[in-house]
Amino acid sequence: MTTLEIWIIAVGLAMDCFAVSIAGGLLLRRICWRPMLRMAFIFGLFQALMPLAGWLAAATFSHLIQEVDHWLAFIILAFLGGRMIHESFKKEECRHPHDPRHLKMVLTLAVATSIDALAVGVSFAFLGINHFADIVPSVTIIGFVSFVLSLAGLWLGIRFGCGFARKLKAELWGGIILIIIGTKILIEHLFFNG
Repeated sequence: MTTLEIWIIAVGLAMDCFAVSIAGGLLLRRICWRPMLRMAFIFGLFQALMPLAGWLAAATFSHLIQEVDHWLAFIILAFLGGRMIHESFKKEECRHPHDPRHLKMVLTLAVATSIDALAVGVSFAFLGINHFADIVPSVTIIGFVSFVLSLAGLWLGIRFGCGFARKLKAELWGGIILIIIGTKILIEHLFFNG
């Protein structure tokens, strides 16, 4: 997997954080650096730790399923991408029942928005990332992108509100990108790997 693909996956994964952060910005209504930085940091941290946890879990048994690892990576990425595309078409009101000033709520949202990252970590193990030193750059990029997009989402929510998020269709594009990357992995392994 190339560095560019990791950056693209990171952006795709961060779309949930971005959307939730826009809603958080609506609730903040003005720039409040402490809760904004805390929310962005926690989102970035969970987005980085979840793929690491998924990779650790899958790395222990990936040698048993090397014959089908490319299919598993494709299925995981296609499922996540499909789910993101489906979510992008749901009608959602601008009001969201969370307050970015409460740590308990931020932690709950961080876990909820990073479940997809856990599955991506599993796919990393299936793609042959075998050493801890090899996974560190990927999870660092994912955490960094999630932090930056969460902060941007908070600012955009404060500045423009929900209408901007709907026009951007970030989840739709993130889902399409994940499906394309999964398809690329499958094609490479089926036709160009051996």
